[in-house]
Amino acid sequence: MRIVIRADASIEIGFGHIYRCRSLALELRRRGAEVFFICRDLPGNLCDFLTRQNFPVLQLPAPAAGRAGAGAVQDAEESLSVLAALPGAIDWLVVDHYALGREWELRLRERVAKILVVDDLANREHDCELLLDSGFYPEMEHRYAGLVPAACRLLAGPSYALLDAAFAQQRGKEKGKSGKRLLVFFGGSDITNETGKTLAALSQLSNEQLSVDVVIGSGNPHREKIEQLAASREEITLHYQVETMAFLMARADIALGAGGTTTWERCCLGLPSIVISVADNQTALAENLARNGRILYLGEASQVTEDEILKAVQSLLYFPWWHHSLSRRSRELVDGQGCRRLSRILLPEKIDLRPAEAEDCDKIHAWRNAEITRLYSFSNEEISLAAHRQWFRKILADELSVLLVGERDGQPVGILRYDFSPDMKARVSVYLAPGCHGLGLGSSLIRTGSCWIRQRFPSCKAIQAEVLKENTAGRKAFLTAGFTEYYGVFQEVKALE
Repeated sequence: MRIVIRADASIEIGFGHIYRCRSLALELRRRGAEVFFICRDLPGNLCDFLTRQNFPVLQLPAPAAGRAGAGAVQDAEESLSVLAALPGAIDWLVVDHYALGREWELRLRERVAKILVVDDLANREHDCELLLDSGFYPEMEHRYAGLVPAACRLLAGPSYALLDAAFAQQRGKEKGKSGKRLLVFFGGSDITNETGKTLAALSQLSNEQLSVDVVIGSGNPHREKIEQLAASREEITLHYQVETMAFLMARADIALGAGGTTTWERCCLGLPSIVISVADNQTALAENLARNGRILYLGEASQVTEDEILKAVQSLLYFPWWHHSLSRRSRELVDGQGCRRLSRILLPEKIDLRPAEAEDCDKIHAWRNAEITRLYSFSNEEISLAAHRQWFRKILADELSVLLVGERDGQPVGILRYDFSPDMKARVSVYLAPGCHGLGLGSSLIRTGSCWIRQRFPSCKAIQAEVLKENTAGRKAFLTAGFTEYYGVFQEVKALE
């Protein structure tokens, strides 16, 4: 698999697009993909950062004097030009760029097989197969209505937040905290110097025994002033250009920072956050999270005062119940598995299938009776072991039924059952083993099962499935696996010969 990522970083844009794409790229490379970046030469770009991690960077020229960047048409032509250096097919193009939309994507179609757009603005049209928006908004499923093709699959919500693997590793290790360790981070550039404003506010907490970790980017325009302030305060530890914030966040008790990608990093570790918007695109998300009790939001940077920051910190220090509530409710949103979920969609898992055997009986019974399985079954009542064993023996002996166990790396991931009608149409039902949900395995299991049936039953005319309307994940799995919905029935029709 060859994957190209188009994203930029700069003092003006910020570093979030590159950081989240880097996290995705690491996971894709771990799963065997060859990953390239296309980045423009902008002040504060992170090309060297990507190169140090052995990602090839195809660099676009710096914009003309007085311009922040290139137009979409020019950017597309320059991107096509640098892609000419890559022989062979490009399987996926990942676009994470607020200045690029449908016009750009259509021009790149000639060179790439499929396009994934990473967006959170929902303010322009796209031409793509997948669109990922990890935002937290009401009715996320309708947010891109009319902006993407009808066949585009939407990956929506914080479960798809693209975080470094270190956050999932640190999750659950947030123990033994002092109660008064603060983390201050307002992004790699922090043009408006919210870091300095926050440190000025914290200086008024002289009676509190606080420890303060401050993180700034190497290109922070206020670096000298922040260094002077930190040098005069023994409780402040200054960190530069930290590649992953996981450790610092895991040991912190309260975070003060901007919106954007770091919002999901803090949520993943259940770190209570005081948030200030430093860019227009951060405001709506922060407001929604605050209304839902997930963060403490103070407002846009230009409107927030030192006194407001001071009172917010005091509130979380002096009211443990509020601190605990923010921690618990933010942690519910993000588990740190977004890159894994997305990578399994871009690079479907290799699933091995085998016919069920007698010794699988009791294990399959436990999976069938699992709460998450029954939740989306047409019959959600628990089945007794005796009744299951009787059914299992009948299925294995029935020539018109096939029961398959799906395995990945020798471990079971799910069950497929096919029941054939006299006219050789197969009805499939599927469920995953507990612990395998939310990882993109369903579509891979279904697709692999269809191939298995076609090879062994060439006379099969169609494979069909019924899915409960409420089972959104199941419906998406069948659509991703190549099925089409006809009046509530999903169907994969055998190609005409």
